[in-house]
Amino acid sequence: MKKTLQDWLSHLETAHSSGLIDMGLERVGEVKTRMGLTPQCPVVVVAGTNGKGSVCAYLSQIYKQAGFKVGTLTSPHILRFNERIAVNTRPVSDEAIVAAFERIEAVRGDISLTYFEFNTLAAVDIFIREQVDVMVLEVGLGGRLDAVNVFDADCAVVTSVDLDHQAFLGDTVEQVGFEKAGVFRSGKPAVCGQNPPPESLRRHAEAIGAKLLLVKEDFDFNTLENVQWNYRFQPKVSDGLTPKRRNALPFPALRGAYQIGNAACALTVLECLGDRLPVDIGAVKRGLLLVENPGRFQVLPGRPLTVLDVGHNPHAARALRKSLINLAFAQNRIAVFSMLADKDIDGVLDIIKDQFDEWYVAPLNMPRGMTSEALQEKLTQHGIGKIKVFEHVKAAYQAALARASENDRIVVFGSFHTVADVMATL
Repeated sequence: MKKTLQDWLSHLETAHSSGLIDMGLERVGEVKTRMGLTPQCPVVVVAGTNGKGSVCAYLSQIYKQAGFKVGTLTSPHILRFNERIAVNTRPVSDEAIVAAFERIEAVRGDISLTYFEFNTLAAVDIFIREQVDVMVLEVGLGGRLDAVNVFDADCAVVTSVDLDHQAFLGDTVEQVGFEKAGVFRSGKPAVCGQNPPPESLRRHAEAIGAKLLLVKEDFDFNTLENVQWNYRFQPKVSDGLTPKRRNALPFPALRGAYQIGNAACALTVLECLGDRLPVDIGAVKRGLLLVENPGRFQVLPGRPLTVLDVGHNPHAARALRKSLINLAFAQNRIAVFSMLADKDIDGVLDIIKDQFDEWYVAPLNMPRGMTSEALQEKLTQHGIGKIKVFEHVKAAYQAALARASENDRIVVFGSFHTVADVMATL
Protein backbone atom coordinates (compact mmCIF):
# COMPACT_ATOMS: atom_id res chain seq x y z
CA MET A 1 0.00 0.00 0.00
CA LYS A 2 1.29 3.47 -0.89
CA LYS A 3 1.73 5.17 2.46
CA THR A 4 3.02 8.71 2.04
CA LEU A 5 2.01 11.45 -0.38
CA GLN A 6 5.45 11.14 -1.99
CA ASP A 7 4.89 7.38 -2.54
CA TRP A 8 1.58 8.18 -4.21
CA LEU A 9 3.00 10.91 -6.45
CA SER A 10 5.91 8.70 -7.59
CA HIS A 11 3.36 6.01 -8.42
CA LEU A 12 1.02 8.39 -10.29
CA GLU A 13 3.84 9.79 -12.40
CA THR A 14 4.36 6.36 -13.96
CA ALA A 15 1.05 4.53 -13.48
CA HIS A 16 -1.09 5.72 -16.41
CA SER A 17 0.22 3.73 -19.34
CA SER A 18 -0.54 6.04 -22.26
CA GLY A 19 1.88 8.78 -21.27
CA LEU A 20 1.29 11.71 -18.96
CA ILE A 21 -1.47 13.42 -20.94
CA ASP A 22 -4.51 11.54 -22.20
CA MET A 23 -7.31 13.83 -23.28
CA GLY A 24 -10.92 12.73 -22.81
CA LEU A 25 -13.55 12.74 -20.08
CA GLU A 26 -14.98 9.20 -20.13
CA ARG A 27 -12.57 7.63 -17.63
CA VAL A 28 -12.49 10.48 -15.14
CA GLY A 29 -16.27 11.02 -15.54
CA GLU A 30 -16.98 7.41 -14.65
CA VAL A 31 -14.84 7.57 -11.48
CA LYS A 32 -16.48 10.89 -10.53
CA THR A 33 -19.89 9.16 -10.78
CA ARG A 34 -18.74 6.18 -8.72
CA MET A 35 -17.50 8.56 -6.01
CA GLY A 36 -20.73 10.56 -6.07
CA LEU A 37 -18.85 13.83 -6.49
CA THR A 38 -21.63 16.37 -7.03
CA PRO A 39 -20.77 19.84 -5.72
CA GLN A 40 -23.67 21.49 -3.86
CA CYS A 41 -22.03 24.95 -3.92
CA PRO A 42 -21.28 27.30 -6.85
CA VAL A 43 -18.39 26.15 -9.06
CA VAL A 44 -16.16 28.58 -10.99
CA VAL A 45 -14.03 27.06 -13.78
CA VAL A 46 -11.12 29.17 -15.04
CA ALA A 47 -9.44 28.48 -18.41
CA GLY A 48 -7.09 30.54 -20.59
CA THR A 49 -3.58 30.58 -22.04
CA ASN A 50 -2.23 32.96 -19.36
CA GLY A 51 -3.76 34.67 -16.34
CA LYS A 52 -5.70 31.65 -15.03
CA GLY A 53 -3.68 31.37 -11.83
CA SER A 54 -4.05 35.09 -11.09
CA VAL A 55 -7.84 35.06 -11.59
CA CYS A 56 -8.07 32.04 -9.24
CA ALA A 57 -5.89 33.87 -6.69
CA TYR A 58 -8.11 37.00 -6.77
CA LEU A 59 -11.33 34.99 -6.44
CA SER A 60 -9.97 32.86 -3.60
CA GLN A 61 -8.67 35.79 -1.57
CA ILE A 62 -11.75 38.03 -2.12
CA TYR A 63 -14.22 35.24 -1.24
CA LYS A 64 -12.12 34.40 1.82
CA GLN A 65 -12.18 38.07 2.88
CA ALA A 66 -15.97 38.06 2.43
CA GLY A 67 -16.20 35.24 4.99
CA PHE A 68 -16.80 32.34 2.60
CA LYS A 69 -14.94 29.04 2.73
CA VAL A 70 -13.17 28.61 -0.62
CA GLY A 71 -11.74 25.49 -2.23
CA THR A 72 -9.16 26.21 -4.95
CA LEU A 73 -7.57 23.80 -7.44
CA THR A 74 -4.58 25.16 -9.38
CA SER A 75 -1.63 23.73 -11.32
CA PRO A 76 1.21 23.23 -11.66
CA HIS A 77 2.71 23.59 -8.20
CA ILE A 78 6.03 25.38 -7.67
CA LEU A 79 7.52 23.73 -4.58
CA ARG A 80 4.97 21.31 -3.06
CA PHE A 81 2.16 19.28 -4.60
CA ASN A 82 -0.16 20.48 -1.80
CA GLU A 83 -0.17 23.99 -3.35
CA ARG A 84 -2.56 22.59 -5.97
CA ILE A 85 -5.36 21.93 -3.47
CA ALA A 86 -6.08 24.80 -1.08
CA VAL A 87 -8.88 25.60 1.37
CA ASN A 88 -9.12 29.31 2.22
CA THR A 89 -5.84 29.87 0.32
CA ARG A 90 -3.90 27.41 2.54
CA PRO A 91 -2.58 24.17 0.98
CA VAL A 92 -4.29 21.11 2.50
CA SER A 93 -2.34 18.49 4.45
CA ASP A 94 -0.58 15.41 3.05
CA GLU A 95 -3.04 13.30 5.09
CA ALA A 96 -6.10 14.88 3.43
CA ILE A 97 -4.67 14.24 -0.06
CA VAL A 98 -3.59 10.67 0.70
CA ALA A 99 -7.06 9.88 2.12
CA ALA A 100 -8.68 11.28 -1.05
CA PHE A 101 -6.30 9.28 -3.28
CA GLU A 102 -7.23 6.15 -1.32
CA ARG A 103 -10.95 6.82 -1.85
CA ILE A 104 -10.33 7.21 -5.60
CA GLU A 105 -8.25 4.01 -5.66
CA ALA A 106 -11.03 2.12 -3.85
CA VAL A 107 -13.61 2.78 -6.59
CA ARG A 108 -11.69 3.19 -9.84
CA GLY A 109 -11.42 -0.57 -10.49
CA ASP A 110 -9.60 -1.13 -13.77
CA ILE A 111 -10.00 2.49 -14.95
CA SER A 112 -6.60 4.07 -15.47
CA LEU A 113 -6.34 7.74 -14.41
CA THR A 114 -3.61 10.29 -15.14
CA TYR A 115 -1.76 12.29 -12.47
CA PHE A 116 -3.91 15.36 -13.22
CA GLU A 117 -7.17 13.37 -13.13
CA PHE A 118 -6.30 11.98 -9.70
CA ASN A 119 -5.43 15.53 -8.63
CA THR A 120 -8.77 16.96 -9.86
CA LEU A 121 -10.96 14.26 -8.30
CA ALA A 122 -9.04 14.46 -5.01
CA ALA A 123 -9.48 18.24 -4.88
CA VAL A 124 -13.25 18.15 -5.38
CA ASP A 125 -13.59 15.21 -2.97
CA ILE A 126 -11.70 17.21 -0.30
CA PHE A 127 -13.73 20.38 -0.98
CA ILE A 128 -17.05 18.52 -0.63
CA ARG A 129 -15.89 16.99 2.68
CA GLU A 130 -14.70 20.41 3.88
CA GLN A 131 -18.15 21.80 2.94
CA VAL A 132 -16.70 24.80 1.09
CA ASP A 133 -19.06 27.60 0.00
CA VAL A 134 -17.50 27.95 -3.44
CA MET A 135 -15.04 25.98 -5.60
CA VAL A 136 -12.56 27.69 -7.90
CA LEU A 137 -11.15 25.14 -10.36
CA GLU A 138 -8.31 26.01 -12.73
CA VAL A 139 -8.18 24.08 -16.00
CA GLY A 140 -4.90 22.24 -16.57
CA LEU A 141 -4.86 22.13 -20.36
CA GLY A 142 -7.36 23.54 -22.87
CA GLY A 143 -10.85 23.09 -21.46
CA ARG A 144 -13.17 20.88 -23.46
CA LEU A 145 -11.32 17.63 -22.68
CA ASP A 146 -9.63 18.69 -19.43
CA ALA A 147 -10.49 16.65 -16.31
CA VAL A 148 -11.90 19.78 -14.62
CA ASN A 149 -14.61 19.90 -17.29
CA VAL A 150 -16.41 16.87 -15.79
CA PHE A 151 -17.73 19.44 -13.28
CA ASP A 152 -20.33 21.94 -14.51
CA ALA A 153 -19.37 25.57 -14.06
CA ASP A 154 -21.95 27.94 -12.59
CA CYS A 155 -19.68 30.62 -14.03
CA ALA A 156 -16.81 29.97 -16.47
CA VAL A 157 -13.88 32.22 -17.34
CA VAL A 158 -11.54 32.25 -20.33
CA THR A 159 -8.84 34.79 -19.52
CA SER A 160 -6.95 34.86 -22.82
CA VAL A 161 -6.47 32.73 -25.92
CA ASP A 162 -3.08 32.26 -27.56
CA LEU A 163 -0.93 29.41 -28.80
CA ASP A 164 0.54 26.97 -26.26
CA HIS A 165 0.36 23.15 -26.07
CA GLN A 166 -0.27 23.06 -29.84
CA ALA A 167 0.16 19.27 -29.94
CA PHE A 168 -3.04 18.92 -27.90
CA LEU A 169 -5.04 22.06 -28.63
CA GLY A 170 -4.39 22.85 -32.30
CA ASP A 171 -2.18 25.22 -34.28
CA THR A 172 -4.52 28.19 -34.68
CA VAL A 173 -6.02 30.58 -32.16
CA GLU A 174 -9.48 29.57 -33.48
CA GLN A 175 -8.84 25.90 -32.65
CA VAL A 176 -7.52 26.82 -29.20
CA GLY A 177 -10.49 29.15 -28.63
CA PHE A 178 -12.91 26.30 -29.34
CA GLU A 179 -11.10 24.01 -26.86
CA LYS A 180 -11.20 26.66 -24.12
CA ALA A 181 -14.87 27.50 -24.76
CA GLY A 182 -15.61 23.86 -23.88
CA VAL A 183 -15.92 24.92 -20.21
CA PHE A 184 -18.96 27.14 -20.96
CA ARG A 185 -22.39 25.87 -19.92
CA SER A 186 -25.77 26.57 -21.39
CA GLY A 187 -27.66 29.39 -19.64
CA LYS A 188 -24.65 30.18 -17.43
CA PRO A 189 -22.32 33.22 -17.48
CA ALA A 190 -19.13 32.85 -19.56
CA VAL A 191 -16.60 35.61 -18.84
CA CYS A 192 -13.96 36.35 -21.50
CA GLY A 193 -10.98 38.63 -20.79
CA GLN A 194 -10.04 39.07 -24.45
CA ASN A 195 -11.83 41.27 -26.95
CA PRO A 196 -12.26 40.50 -29.75
CA PRO A 197 -12.41 36.85 -28.71
CA PRO A 198 -11.74 34.07 -31.22
CA GLU A 199 -14.79 33.68 -33.46
CA SER A 200 -14.92 29.96 -32.51
CA LEU A 201 -15.37 30.90 -28.83
CA ARG A 202 -18.14 33.39 -29.60
CA ARG A 203 -19.93 30.90 -31.87
CA HIS A 204 -19.73 28.09 -29.30
CA ALA A 205 -21.15 30.34 -26.57
CA GLU A 206 -24.01 31.27 -28.90
CA ALA A 207 -24.65 27.68 -30.00
CA ILE A 208 -25.06 26.39 -26.42
CA GLY A 209 -26.81 29.51 -25.10
CA ALA A 210 -24.11 30.58 -22.62
CA LYS A 211 -24.24 34.23 -21.47
CA LEU A 212 -21.01 35.55 -22.98
CA LEU A 213 -19.63 38.55 -21.07
CA LEU A 214 -16.79 40.32 -22.90
CA VAL A 215 -14.24 42.77 -21.54
CA LYS A 216 -14.68 46.30 -23.00
CA GLU A 217 -18.28 45.40 -23.77
CA ASP A 218 -20.15 43.84 -20.84
CA PHE A 219 -17.54 44.80 -18.27
CA ASP A 220 -14.74 47.33 -18.32
CA PHE A 221 -12.14 49.06 -16.18
CA ASN A 222 -10.06 52.21 -16.20
CA THR A 223 -7.09 53.29 -14.09
CA LEU A 224 -6.65 56.60 -12.30
CA GLU A 225 -3.06 57.89 -12.25
CA ASN A 226 -1.75 54.40 -11.48
CA VAL A 227 -2.97 54.51 -7.89
CA GLN A 228 -6.59 53.41 -8.18
CA TRP A 229 -8.92 51.90 -10.72
CA ASN A 230 -12.64 51.71 -11.44
CA TYR A 231 -14.66 48.67 -12.50
CA ARG A 232 -17.95 48.73 -14.42
CA PHE A 233 -20.32 45.79 -15.06
CA GLN A 234 -22.90 46.49 -17.76
CA PRO A 235 -24.36 43.16 -18.95
CA LYS A 236 -26.97 42.85 -21.70
CA VAL A 237 -30.54 43.12 -20.38
CA SER A 238 -31.22 39.62 -21.75
CA ASP A 239 -28.55 38.16 -19.43
CA GLY A 240 -30.72 38.95 -16.40
CA LEU A 241 -27.74 40.23 -14.37
CA THR A 242 -27.59 43.47 -12.36
CA PRO A 243 -25.28 46.27 -13.55
CA LYS A 244 -22.72 47.38 -10.98
CA ARG A 245 -19.87 49.84 -10.48
CA ARG A 246 -17.01 49.49 -8.04
CA ASN A 247 -14.95 52.66 -7.83
CA ALA A 248 -11.65 53.77 -6.26
CA LEU A 249 -10.29 50.22 -6.01
CA PRO A 250 -6.67 49.79 -4.87
CA PHE A 251 -4.09 48.47 -7.32
CA PRO A 252 -3.74 44.72 -6.73
CA ALA A 253 -0.77 43.28 -4.85
CA LEU A 254 0.07 41.21 -7.94
CA ARG A 255 2.51 43.21 -10.07
CA GLY A 256 2.41 43.41 -13.85
CA ALA A 257 0.66 45.58 -16.41
CA TYR A 258 -1.94 42.90 -17.24
CA GLN A 259 -3.12 42.31 -13.64
CA ILE A 260 -5.97 44.83 -13.66
CA GLY A 261 -7.49 42.90 -16.56
CA ASN A 262 -7.23 39.65 -14.59
CA ALA A 263 -8.76 41.35 -11.53
CA ALA A 264 -11.63 42.68 -13.68
CA CYS A 265 -12.40 39.11 -14.85
CA ALA A 266 -12.52 38.02 -11.20
CA LEU A 267 -14.84 40.91 -10.26
CA THR A 268 -17.15 39.91 -13.11
CA VAL A 269 -17.44 36.40 -11.61
CA LEU A 270 -18.36 38.04 -8.27
CA GLU A 271 -21.20 39.93 -9.99
CA CYS A 272 -22.44 36.80 -11.80
CA LEU A 273 -22.65 34.81 -8.55
CA GLY A 274 -23.62 37.78 -6.38
CA ASP A 275 -27.09 36.49 -5.48
CA ARG A 276 -25.61 33.27 -4.04
CA LEU A 277 -22.31 34.68 -2.74
CA PRO A 278 -22.73 38.38 -1.88
CA VAL A 279 -19.42 40.25 -1.53
CA ASP A 280 -19.10 43.77 -0.10
CA ILE A 281 -16.65 46.41 -1.33
CA GLY A 282 -14.45 46.02 1.78
CA ALA A 283 -13.82 42.34 0.96
CA VAL A 284 -12.98 43.27 -2.64
CA LYS A 285 -10.43 45.89 -1.53
CA ARG A 286 -8.86 43.63 1.10
CA GLY A 287 -8.72 40.75 -1.38
CA LEU A 288 -6.95 42.89 -4.00
CA LEU A 289 -4.36 44.03 -1.45
CA LEU A 290 -3.75 40.62 0.16
CA VAL A 291 -3.74 38.41 -2.95
CA GLU A 292 -0.67 36.22 -3.51
CA ASN A 293 0.33 34.21 -6.55
CA PRO A 294 4.02 33.24 -6.38
CA GLY A 295 6.05 33.35 -9.58
CA ARG A 296 3.73 35.65 -11.52
CA PHE A 297 5.89 38.75 -12.03
CA GLN A 298 6.87 38.38 -8.40
CA VAL A 299 9.28 41.10 -7.25
CA LEU A 300 11.52 39.91 -4.41
CA PRO A 301 12.31 42.31 -1.55
CA GLY A 302 15.71 43.99 -1.46
CA ARG A 303 18.36 44.83 -4.05
CA PRO A 304 19.29 44.12 -6.79
CA LEU A 305 15.71 44.12 -8.06
CA THR A 306 14.83 40.49 -8.77
CA VAL A 307 11.72 39.35 -10.66
CA LEU A 308 10.42 35.76 -10.84
CA ASP A 309 8.09 35.02 -13.72
CA VAL A 310 6.80 31.60 -14.79
CA GLY A 311 5.97 32.88 -18.31
CA HIS A 312 6.80 30.26 -20.95
CA ASN A 313 5.00 31.24 -24.17
CA PRO A 314 4.93 34.29 -26.50
CA HIS A 315 1.71 35.68 -24.95
CA ALA A 316 3.33 35.63 -21.49
CA ALA A 317 6.57 37.06 -22.92
CA ARG A 318 4.67 40.08 -24.30
CA ALA A 319 3.11 40.68 -20.87
CA LEU A 320 6.50 40.28 -19.15
CA ARG A 321 8.15 42.72 -21.59
CA LYS A 322 5.46 45.34 -20.97
CA SER A 323 5.84 44.96 -17.19
CA LEU A 324 9.66 45.21 -17.38
CA ILE A 325 9.42 48.42 -19.43
CA ASN A 326 7.29 49.91 -16.63
CA LEU A 327 9.99 49.24 -14.01
CA ALA A 328 12.61 51.82 -13.00
CA PHE A 329 15.81 52.05 -15.05
CA ALA A 330 18.33 49.28 -14.40
CA GLN A 331 22.01 49.62 -15.25
CA ASN A 332 22.64 46.00 -16.17
CA ARG A 333 19.78 43.63 -16.97
CA ILE A 334 20.47 39.93 -16.38
CA ALA A 335 18.23 37.07 -17.53
CA VAL A 336 18.37 33.76 -15.66
CA PHE A 337 16.71 31.58 -18.26
CA SER A 338 15.77 28.03 -19.15
CA MET A 339 12.90 26.49 -21.09
CA LEU A 340 11.27 23.18 -21.95
CA ALA A 341 12.03 21.80 -25.40
CA ASP A 342 8.36 21.62 -26.45
CA LYS A 343 7.78 25.38 -25.99
CA ASP A 344 8.08 28.15 -28.60
CA ILE A 345 11.49 29.48 -27.58
CA ASP A 346 11.90 31.41 -30.86
CA GLY A 347 8.66 33.28 -30.28
CA VAL A 348 9.65 34.11 -26.69
CA LEU A 349 13.20 35.29 -27.55
CA ASP A 350 11.95 37.45 -30.45
CA ILE A 351 9.69 39.37 -28.09
CA ILE A 352 11.90 39.76 -25.03
CA LYS A 353 15.56 39.73 -26.09
CA ASP A 354 15.84 43.55 -26.16
CA GLN A 355 15.13 43.65 -22.39
CA PHE A 356 18.41 42.01 -21.33
CA ASP A 357 22.14 42.73 -21.51
CA GLU A 358 23.37 39.34 -20.26
CA TRP A 359 21.92 35.84 -20.27
CA TYR A 360 22.71 33.18 -17.64
CA VAL A 361 21.33 29.87 -18.91
CA ALA A 362 21.19 26.33 -17.55
CA PRO A 363 19.35 23.10 -18.42
CA LEU A 364 16.28 21.96 -16.46
CA ASN A 365 16.78 18.62 -14.79
CA MET A 366 13.93 16.78 -16.54
CA PRO A 367 13.24 14.84 -19.76
CA ARG A 368 11.54 17.79 -21.53
CA GLY A 369 14.23 20.32 -20.56
CA MET A 370 16.43 21.89 -23.25
CA THR A 371 20.14 21.07 -23.06
CA SER A 372 22.72 23.81 -22.45
CA GLU A 373 23.91 23.41 -26.04
CA ALA A 374 20.39 23.81 -27.45
CA LEU A 375 19.74 26.89 -25.29
CA GLN A 376 23.03 28.48 -26.29
CA GLU A 377 22.43 27.75 -29.96
CA LYS A 378 18.95 29.34 -29.89
CA LEU A 379 20.20 32.48 -28.14
CA THR A 380 23.07 32.81 -30.62
CA GLN A 381 20.64 32.41 -33.55
CA HIS A 382 18.70 35.38 -32.14
CA GLY A 383 21.83 37.54 -32.13
CA ILE A 384 22.25 37.40 -28.35
CA GLY A 385 25.94 37.82 -27.52
CA LYS A 386 26.60 37.77 -23.77
CA ILE A 387 25.72 34.24 -22.68
CA LYS A 388 27.06 32.31 -19.70
CA VAL A 389 26.21 28.64 -19.30
CA PHE A 390 25.80 26.87 -15.94
CA GLU A 391 25.21 23.30 -14.82
CA HIS A 392 21.87 24.07 -13.22
CA VAL A 393 19.52 27.00 -12.69
CA LYS A 394 20.49 27.43 -9.04
CA ALA A 395 24.14 28.03 -10.03
CA ALA A 396 23.07 30.48 -12.74
CA TYR A 397 20.97 32.45 -10.24
CA GLN A 398 23.75 32.52 -7.63
CA ALA A 399 26.24 33.73 -10.23
CA ALA A 400 23.81 36.46 -11.31
CA LEU A 401 23.41 37.57 -7.68
CA ALA A 402 27.18 37.64 -7.20
CA ARG A 403 27.65 39.66 -10.40
CA ALA A 404 24.82 42.17 -9.96
CA SER A 405 25.23 45.50 -8.20
CA GLU A 406 22.27 47.11 -6.49
CA ASN A 407 21.29 49.17 -9.54
CA ASP A 408 21.02 46.07 -11.71
CA ARG A 409 18.04 43.83 -12.36
CA ILE A 410 17.75 40.03 -12.44
CA VAL A 411 14.77 38.34 -14.11
CA VAL A 412 14.26 34.60 -13.69
CA PHE A 413 11.88 33.23 -16.34
CA GLY A 414 11.12 30.68 -19.08
CA SER A 415 9.32 27.95 -17.15
CA PHE A 416 7.58 27.04 -13.89
CA HIS A 417 10.58 24.76 -13.32
CA THR A 418 13.10 27.59 -13.75
CA VAL A 419 11.30 29.66 -11.10
CA ALA A 420 10.86 26.63 -8.81
CA ASP A 421 14.61 25.93 -8.89
CA VAL A 422 15.32 29.49 -7.74
CA MET A 423 12.50 29.59 -5.17
CA ALA A 424 13.88 26.42 -3.61
CA THR A 425 17.12 28.33 -2.87
CA LEU A 426 15.42 31.36 -1.27
